[in-house]
Amino acid sequence: MRKSSSFAVLTATLLAGCGGNAQQQPPAPSAPQVGYVTLTPQSVTLSTELAARTAAFETSEVRPQVNGLITARLFTEGDEVRAGQPLYRIDSQPYQAQVASARAALSRAKAAIASNDALARRYGELVKINAIAKQDYENAITTAQQARADVSAQEAALRTATIDLGRTTVRAPISGRIGRSAVTTGGLATASQTTALSTIQRLDPIYIDITQSSAALLKLRQQLLAGQLSRGAGAARVRLKLEDGTTYPIDGVVKFADVTVDPATGSQTIRAQFANPNRLLLPGMYVTAQFIEGTQANALLVPQRAVSRDEKGNPVVMIVGPGDKVQPRTLTAPRTIGDNWLVTAGLKAGDRIIVEGAQNLQPGTPVKPVRWQAKAAKPDAAAAAAKGQ
Repeated sequence: MRKSSSFAVLTATLLAGCGGNAQQQPPAPSAPQVGYVTLTPQSVTLSTELAARTAAFETSEVRPQVNGLITARLFTEGDEVRAGQPLYRIDSQPYQAQVASARAALSRAKAAIASNDALARRYGELVKINAIAKQDYENAITTAQQARADVSAQEAALRTATIDLGRTTVRAPISGRIGRSAVTTGGLATASQTTALSTIQRLDPIYIDITQSSAALLKLRQQLLAGQLSRGAGAARVRLKLEDGTTYPIDGVVKFADVTVDPATGSQTIRAQFANPNRLLLPGMYVTAQFIEGTQANALLVPQRAVSRDEKGNPVVMIVGPGDKVQPRTLTAPRTIGDNWLVTAGLKAGDRIIVEGAQNLQPGTPVKPVRWQAKAAKPDAAAAAAKGQ
C-alpha cells in the first residue's frame, strides 16, 4: 500500500512539472504583415517640364530714313499702334523745297523736248535740199532724244524727292505695342542711325522658346521611330507655369525645333506659340513649359514610397516572391510620373510590390501579404476645429 501511494505521488509531481514547462514555452512567431500592390501595365502620357523664355511674335525697330529735326511725337509710350500709323514728324520744309525743285526741273525738261523736236523737223527739211550739213541734222536728232531722256531722269528725281518728303512722317512698320521713345521733340534724326527711335513688339500671339538637350530630343525621336512612344492629337500641345507658380490658362502649340545644335551647350531650341489676348505674357519673362512627348503603352508604374536606394544609389524595391517570401529587385527607373516611378527594367507585370511594412525585413523572410490601399489625408486639428464651429 505504501509503495502504491508513493508511486502515485511521484507520478503526479512529474506531471505537474511537465505541465509547468509547457506553459513557459513562447508561441511560434507569426509572419509580419505587409501591404502590396500588383504591378499592372498601363498606358501613360509622358511629358517634360523645361525652362523657357518668352519672345515677341514680331519685333520692329522704328528708325528714320531721312535727316532732320523731330518736330512732333504722335503716340503715347506703351500704347498699341497699328501698321502705317504716324509716330514722328521730321521737319519737312527742306524736302518740300526738293520736291518743288524737281518738279520745276521736270517742266524745263519737257519744254526742251518741244524745242528740240521742232529743230529736228526743220533740219530734216533743210537737209533734203542740202541747205545744211547732214551732221547738223543728226546732231539735232540726238539732242531731241537727249531731251526725252532728261524728262525720264527728272521724273525719277521727282519721285525720289516725293518719297523723301513722305518719309518725314515716320510710320509704324507693324502693329503691336510700342515701347518708350528714345528721342523727344527737337532731337536730331539721321537716316540709318544705329539708335532706334522706338521699338514695336507684337505680343498676340507670343512665342515661347524652350531649351532642351539634343541628347534628350534624339532619344525621343528614336523612341518614336521604334514604336515605344506614339503621338496623339495632343502631342503638340504645351502648357505654361508662370514665375509666380500659377498656370497660364491657355495652351500653346509647338511650332518647330531648331535645325542646329548650340555647340557650347549641346542644346536645341523648341519654339511654341501661345495666344496672349490679355497681354499677360511679356517678352523676356521666365516660364516653365510642360509639353507632351507622347504616349507609352504597357508602362509599369511603381509608387515612389515603395522604392529605396542601395549602397550604390541604385533604386530597389521589395516584392512578395514565391512562398510569400521577401525578395529584393534592382530597378531601372529613369523618370517619375506623378507619385510613381516609371520602371523600364527589373520588374514584370504581375509582380507584387511591397509598399508598406518592408522596413528591416531581410530577403527570404516569410510575410503575410495584404493588398495596400492609399489612405485619405486626415484634416489637421485646426481645420477640424474650424469645421466644428
